[in-house]
Amino acid sequence: MRFVVASHGHCFDGLSSAVLFTRLMQERGLGQAQFEYRACGYGMNQQQAEEKLLVGDENAILDYRFSGSNKLTWYFDHHRTAFSSPSDRALFDAAQNPQFFFDAAYSSCTKLIADTAQKQYGFSDPKLDPLVRFADIVDAARFQSPEQAIDRNDPLMRLVSVVEHYGDDAFYATFVPELLQKSLTELATSNLVSDRYKPLGKKHERFVERVREKSEVQGRVVFVDLTESVLESVGKFVTYALYPKSVYSVLVGVLKGGPKISVGYNPWSGQALDADISAICARYGGGGHPVVGGISFAANEVERARLVAREIAKELAG
Repeated sequence: MRFVVASHGHCFDGLSSAVLFTRLMQERGLGQAQFEYRACGYGMNQQQAEEKLLVGDENAILDYRFSGSNKLTWYFDHHRTAFSSPSDRALFDAAQNPQFFFDAAYSSCTKLIADTAQKQYGFSDPKLDPLVRFADIVDAARFQSPEQAIDRNDPLMRLVSVVEHYGDDAFYATFVPELLQKSLTELATSNLVSDRYKPLGKKHERFVERVREKSEVQGRVVFVDLTESVLESVGKFVTYALYPKSVYSVLVGVLKGGPKISVGYNPWSGQALDADISAICARYGGGGHPVVGGISFAANEVERARLVAREIAKELAG
């Protein structure tokens, strides 16, 4: 049997979801299936898992936007922007598929899969519990401090950086089986991770310095424009470590695929969340969670991305 698993790419929760889902399918008697992994993104060329990806005898989408394709057999997601249109939501509801699961109350898709596996199928794997817990911490930003979130001396945070930088189809095809065989700590301290992290260390340091140089404090918002050159590395929590009293962060930069805006809420600010970031990003074609979101643009839309970023920063500044 050919089993295609399409999951959120370059994302620790997306990778972890694929690992836990594969283990669940193995427990359900599909251990001999040929699992193929597809890393999905939110760039201009992909707004949801395309029909051409769903070519298996079984097809799953995890931690990513819903597709109304009749080839889809499994679905798990927790994003408020899981449905790109009302018609997609209507298709999801009308399907009444007992293998479709969506719950925006969850802070990570991995935790949704773990809880559903236990409740619906009586399955749990204690060996994967550390992975489930850590994926939930990463996706919900439940670190003790922003300094911990950007600490690259921690092997687990190095693993997160490696996943976020390299997490394409080929990477998932290698790392999902590794996490099915090794513990989270074993993989994080392995040469497989350390060799990939070596070139990222200096890039991360340069990113921190660029953020420090380009940040503009606009009331309770830190605005960062890094569009003058292509980003080699990104870090979600750097602005909070540099500006601990900030409530929101809006960063616009240029990746290899084009400009992107990242918007986030600082959970360590001591101030209450009073905006739905996913809803704000959705207005411009992006998405995410109430506390973090992003918007991607075409390669020739750098000026538009900068303009939108400033509009969002102004809105959040109040």
